Amino acid sequence: MMRSSTKPIFHLFCLFIFLLEGVLTQNTTTEVNVGVVLDMDSLVGKIGLSCINMALSDFYDTHAHYKTRMVLNIRDSKEDVVAAADAALDLMKNVQVQAIIGPRSSMQANFVINLGNKSQVPIISLSATSPSLTSLQSPYFFLAAQSSSNQVKAISAIVQAFGWREAVPIYVDNHYGESLIPYMTDALQEINTRVPYLSAIATSATDDKIAEELYKLMTMQTRVFIVHMTICLTHRFHAGVVGVKSYVAKSKKIENFTVRWKRKFQQENPDSINAELSIVGLWAYDATFALAMAIEKAGIENLRFIKPTISSSGETDLETLGVSQNGPRLIQELSSTKFKGLTGDFHFVKGQLQSSVFQIVNVIGSGEKEVGFWTPENGLVRQLNSTNTNASTNSTSKPKLGPIIWPGDTNLVPKGWQIPTNGKTLRIGVPVKVGFTEFLDVVWDPITQKAKSIEGYCIDVFDAVMENMPYSVPYEYVPFATPDGEPAGSYNDLIDQLYYGNYDAVVGDTTIVANRSLFVDFTLPYTESGVSMIVPIKDNKEKNAWVFLKPLTWDLWVTSGCFVVFIGFVVWILEHRINEDFRGPPAHQIGTSFWFSFSTMVFAYREKVVSNLARFVVIVWCFVVLVLTQSYTANLTSLLTVEQLQPTVTDINELVKRRESVGLLNGCFVEGILLGLKFENFQLKIYNSPEELHELFTKGSANGGISAALDENPYIKLFLSKYCGKYTTVEPTFKTAGFGFAFPKGSPLVADVSRAILNVTQSDKMEQIENFWLKKGTVCPDVDPSVSSSSLGLESFWGLFLIAGTASMSALIIYSAMFLHEQRHVLFQFHDTSVWRRIRIMSRIFDQKDLSSHTFRKSEVRDASSTHSVHSIGVVGSSPNTNCPPSPSSYSSQTHSSQFVFFVDQGRFTGHGDLTPSGSASPETFPSPERSSIELANRNDP
Repeated sequence: MMRSSTKPIFHLFCLFIFLLEGVLTQNTTTEVNVGVVLDMDSLVGKIGLSCINMALSDFYDTHAHYKTRMVLNIRDSKEDVVAAADAALDLMKNVQVQAIIGPRSSMQANFVINLGNKSQVPIISLSATSPSLTSLQSPYFFLAAQSSSNQVKAISAIVQAFGWREAVPIYVDNHYGESLIPYMTDALQEINTRVPYLSAIATSATDDKIAEELYKLMTMQTRVFIVHMTICLTHRFHAGVVGVKSYVAKSKKIENFTVRWKRKFQQENPDSINAELSIVGLWAYDATFALAMAIEKAGIENLRFIKPTISSSGETDLETLGVSQNGPRLIQELSSTKFKGLTGDFHFVKGQLQSSVFQIVNVIGSGEKEVGFWTPENGLVRQLNSTNTNASTNSTSKPKLGPIIWPGDTNLVPKGWQIPTNGKTLRIGVPVKVGFTEFLDVVWDPITQKAKSIEGYCIDVFDAVMENMPYSVPYEYVPFATPDGEPAGSYNDLIDQLYYGNYDAVVGDTTIVANRSLFVDFTLPYTESGVSMIVPIKDNKEKNAWVFLKPLTWDLWVTSGCFVVFIGFVVWILEHRINEDFRGPPAHQIGTSFWFSFSTMVFAYREKVVSNLARFVVIVWCFVVLVLTQSYTANLTSLLTVEQLQPTVTDINELVKRRESVGLLNGCFVEGILLGLKFENFQLKIYNSPEELHELFTKGSANGGISAALDENPYIKLFLSKYCGKYTTVEPTFKTAGFGFAFPKGSPLVADVSRAILNVTQSDKMEQIENFWLKKGTVCPDVDPSVSSSSLGLESFWGLFLIAGTASMSALIIYSAMFLHEQRHVLFQFHDTSVWRRIRIMSRIFDQKDLSSHTFRKSEVRDASSTHSVHSIGVVGSSPNTNCPPSPSSYSSQTHSSQFVFFVDQGRFTGHGDLTPSGSASPETFPSPERSSIELANRNDP
């Protein structure tokens, strides 16, 4: 019973505490005045105010414990700059507001910001997006919207993505429109897009004025327009565009807020039908949240204004304007406030909202279709969750956007320009030439003093290029000449006239060089490039007694001679013991070896080669000799019979050192090249035609002529075709870009003309034009001095010598191994003696005939009583074929009882007692069965 009776009392007590807490809370809150300056009669102003009120209600419902409460003081700016300034001044001076939300336009905000800076009152604008406001550098200005400077980046990305080289900004003629133009032109220049014209439309422009401006734009080439206007003017100006607007991601929170806002707005503004929540309203809602948070954090200690001390006489409202003591703290808290709002992450960076996402939409009539997005990180993307790897500033890849319906109800991307149908005919400037008229020739009418005809190689090429253009381009040729038909200036002067706008293009033999490209744009070259030196050629045929040495270089002569000696030595080594032709006195053997080796040069050797190793060496050497002799014969024949054409000058630096003269085409840029090579002015001789150039060469440098000339390759080709076989080109070759057509800087014609040039140069048409103008049916054989005969060097035959040397060394190694193997018992027997003595012993053995060879085996000697084979060959007495001393074995008395010594002489042999060989016989010693070797020791030997 007790427990149940106390329960209602407890509930009543809790309710009392709750009500008491609410009363105490209401009594302890502090009201903070905040001003609102908006155009109350405009739809944007009404939407903004309704969102501000809803933001305050929602904020303090969720933050009931806050000690501050924002109180709105609303003023109507009446869409007027002065009214906005007066409203702001009233709020600061009389109400002493701590902050002002608004005004709406950039023109209104310009003066209000200065007032806020003077009184230290933060100004929070919802739609004053002009980038020029940031130049005020006021710490008390906060832009709760996306700056137009960020929007400019998205616009320039679209222009770059579609490859448009020109664009015309169309803007409203007031501060709102003008302030964006410098940022727009800078952004377009960064992507190399030219702005040829600025179109300003007054806010009060009638439909006739707008139509007049549109007609003016139609007479221009540019077809890309960037429109920056108010909404009312935009709808009158165009129907189908690609637009850029701030993007807010859809969420459940925004959907709920939109439903509540529509219900509230309709109740407050029953006359506004079908009003839609705009991005300005969302920014107003988030900005109000941010300001309420900052006011709470800043506190209520310094909410007063301090008025300046001035005399009462002559004071003005501006002079008596107080200074808020809470301003510095409030802007500090505003700058640090961060939260998740309706528009996303809300945070001021240097007084502006951080750069966000822009949505790319295709506006068709009154509807729009999303085609992509632009983000600071990835540039243009089709979907927000994707990344663009080509988002760099210089990217020219295909834009990643959805399909777009362009003006004219087409899906084809506009090229951005076209020749206006009602525009003027292009004036094509052409130079007037004195010489080399094959390239361009202006024929004058002597009566009218006007150009009767303009023809030539350059004219035919340009006409062919224009025929290959994807559209018709009306043009006319205008000579760059004085009234009497003389040249009006140099080629650089003609380029200057194009830069000044007196011509629409320049056609002629105009070379693409760097300094000219600073003022005009060139197409791709239509001729070959380069500057070369042209010199006379002469027959350099040798007519002296030593011409037979010239076919081979000295190193090849020396190598051939060394190999002749080497091959003779190798053959002697291999044949000496078994071939009578390579035996005899030393002088005879040396002569025979050299004779044999040299005779192989003409294959006239008579000595018979019996050794297989020697035959192998001789076969390889004969192949080497065959190649050498044939090459020598061919080159000598060429030297004696073929015309040896050589340039008279091969090094341009020699001309500088000898201070000889060089030729220069009149008005050609090559003069700068020659002066850069340290030529003096007096060395430069001017010519105007191929005939004058030939005449200068004929005179020679010593007689007022020239030794060489520097000119561009097209002129050189024409000159050589006229004077076949008399001149040639030599190094150096200076790189140039060739001839090209010139157009004004940024001309959209350059790209299409360049593509047409490629089509012409890759077709038969170009060859036909060259044959007609530059060759004139003349068939001139090509003269190449590099083809002239020259001496053959070792580098051409070192492989042959390597083969011959390898074969010879291999034969020597094999023979030496076989010889030492046969005489190994002699080496074993004298292994204790000195090396030099062993060499002498082996040399004596080598000098003797090898009677075991089949070449000496004319009869066989058989001993029926002896069944033992010969083990070694000894030396008895002095050999008639050598100057060697008697063999040590002849002095040995220990071997007579156990040796049989035979002296073979033409099939005869003598017994043991005959120690003197007859004729040219050489002794052979056969050891007894009891001994494996003979004793050759000489007691007198060391």
